[in-house]
Amino acid sequence: MNSTELAVFLKSRVRTVRDWPKPKVNFRDVTTLLGDPEAFRAIVDALAKEAQRVRATRIAAVDARGFILGGAVAYATHTPFALVRKKGKLPYKTVSADYALEYGSATIEIHADACRAGDRILIVDDLIATGGTLLAAAGLFRSLGGIVEGVTAVIDLPELGGSAKLRAAGYSVHTLCEFSENE
Repeated sequence: MNSTELAVFLKSRVRTVRDWPKPKVNFRDVTTLLGDPEAFRAIVDALAKEAQRVRATRIAAVDARGFILGGAVAYATHTPFALVRKKGKLPYKTVSADYALEYGSATIEIHADACRAGDRILIVDDLIATGGTLLAAAGLFRSLGGIVEGVTAVIDLPELGGSAKLRAAGYSVHTLCEFSENE
C-alpha cells in the first residue's frame, strides 16, 4: 500500500482516549496497532524501509513504546539496536540529557557505548508530540560522534510543534500518519 493508504489504514486503528491523562488532551494509543498483526507488520515494514532509505547503521528507540517498534525494525534490518531510557534505568556508564516537558523537566540516558563515531542513526518512537525527548536523544548520539540520519515515528501531532522543531534542528522527520487536535 502507498503512504496515503497506509496513513488511512493506521489512523482507522489508533484508539483516541479523550481527556487523558488530563482534561483537553487527546491521547493517541498505539497499543491497538501493536495488537493488530496486519497493522504491526505494516508499521515495521514501513519503518524498516525508512531505515534502509537513510542507510542507518544503528537503530535507536525511545522508552517505552519506541522499544517495541525500534527492536522490530532493528531485527528486520539486521541492524544494531540502542536504547534511550529514562534516568537510572541503564546499568552501565551513561551519558544523559535534560529536556523540558510541558510541566517540568526530565532526563534521558544512553549507554556511553550506545554508538560509535560515524554510526548512522535512525531514532524510532511511537509518536512525535513536542519533540523534546527526540531532540535530547539526537543530541546524546551526536555527543558520542553518531550521525543522526533522522527520526521516524508512527504518528505526528504537528500542532504540538515537535516535528517542526526537529526539522529546524536539521533532522529528517518521517512519520506514517498524523492527527490534528480536533480529530
